[in-house]
Amino acid sequence: TPKRKENLKSHHMTPLIVSSNRSDQENERPDMVVLDCRANAKGQREEDALLENASQSNESDDTSTDQSPVPPAPLKETSFSIGLQVLFPFLLAGFGTVAAGMVLDIVQHWTVFTEVTEVFILVPALLGLKGNLEMTLASRLSTAANIGQMDTAKDMWKMIMGNLALIQVQATVVGFLASIAAVIFGWIPEGNFKMGHAVLLCASSVATAFIASLLLGLIMIGVIIASRKVGINPDNVATPIAASLGDLITLALLAGISTGLYKELEFNDYANPMVCAFFVALTPIWVLIARRTPSTREVLYSGWEPVIIAMAISSVGGLILDKTVSNPNFAGMAVFTPVINGVGGNLVAVQASRISTYLHMNALPIAEPNPAPRKCPTPWSTFFGSGVNARSARVLFLLVAPGHLVFLYTINSMQGGHTTLTSVFIAFYLAAALLQVVILLYLADWMVNWMWHRGMDPDNFSIPYLTALGDLLGTGFLALCFHILWLIGDRDTDVGD
Repeated sequence: TPKRKENLKSHHMTPLIVSSNRSDQENERPDMVVLDCRANAKGQREEDALLENASQSNESDDTSTDQSPVPPAPLKETSFSIGLQVLFPFLLAGFGTVAAGMVLDIVQHWTVFTEVTEVFILVPALLGLKGNLEMTLASRLSTAANIGQMDTAKDMWKMIMGNLALIQVQATVVGFLASIAAVIFGWIPEGNFKMGHAVLLCASSVATAFIASLLLGLIMIGVIIASRKVGINPDNVATPIAASLGDLITLALLAGISTGLYKELEFNDYANPMVCAFFVALTPIWVLIARRTPSTREVLYSGWEPVIIAMAISSVGGLILDKTVSNPNFAGMAVFTPVINGVGGNLVAVQASRISTYLHMNALPIAEPNPAPRKCPTPWSTFFGSGVNARSARVLFLLVAPGHLVFLYTINSMQGGHTTLTSVFIAFYLAAALLQVVILLYLADWMVNWMWHRGMDPDNFSIPYLTALGDLLGTGFLALCFHILWLIGDRDTDVGD
């Protein structure tokens, strides 16, 4: 700072004054005084030059800290601009979940789903991969793009390759663990275990997770690069688009792969184990690639806890789905499950990604030595505060009811599902959806800041938890709606057709 520089300059001038005083008092040593003065003057000029360079470098550092290579758009966004940027990807993602719901409504009657009902437990866990892996990837790359870590082609490709390899490792492991969870939740309580069905679940889950993650990861990278080139904030569009095709691709792959492998059970006992072994054998290759990038190396070692816990939470939602849809009276729930889970997960992922980017660009460094204690946010501050994050929370919440109405009538116009859209059903459904999103947005505000102040990068940790909770809350509230509607007599003649 100028003050510090002035103090340092005066400090370096002190020997000159002393030398001059000594020269007044000791006239018999003029040569030494002249040499001393010249030496100090030279030292002063060198120090001044160093101070000037340090000052300029500090100013440039401050500039690079305060202003990223691209202007920090999230800080200056209005409610209208946020809504405008989020609306199209939100609708696109919503129609993707509608398509996934239509697919689930059809495949629930396929042989593999009726004979091996535990495949239903895999549905939320594998659909949740878009939250655990793809949305986390999108959030991580969006933050990297916003803070200038993908400005050069070399940095960009290094970041892309490391992140793609990382999600392939995570997808393989999570797919394997999801099949184990399906076995535990589905068969252990009933005491009925078939090794062929267990290997079928494992092969279907791992293959679906691997292929879906690879396809969606490539799509995410393309979206983020394109967003940067056209000047759109990647946080607003990347995570919803990850979900727009995520549910549909994952569910279609699960239905197709599980059906094909189920047919192979009758003729070939080795097909399913070979599929498992093939994808597991590729894991060391992806580990080696992911270790080359510092950011992905850290996640490779420390990023497993949220992914695995989120998978377990989603599997509980899958158990609810399995037990509900297996009842013919509630077969109509299948078509709405991906929609309510997907919309809630998409909106909370956008909010978590935005808050994370805001903290990376503006807040103090992660894991300060003595972080200031932060009070738990109130619902009022989350939704009615004056900050940009409260503004985006309001915009996202206001999208819920109109969005769901569009999606409900889209399903109805395509004659999907087994449930007539009565006013009572719509009222209960919207109440469940609004309650789900309110809880998720509040949890996002608390969780992202809490993780930041404890040294955890929210991009890697928050979205898996939030989307998994969205699956659990959405499936639970929807099942509760169907049970209440059945009890109060709002029953359709076509339910269970």
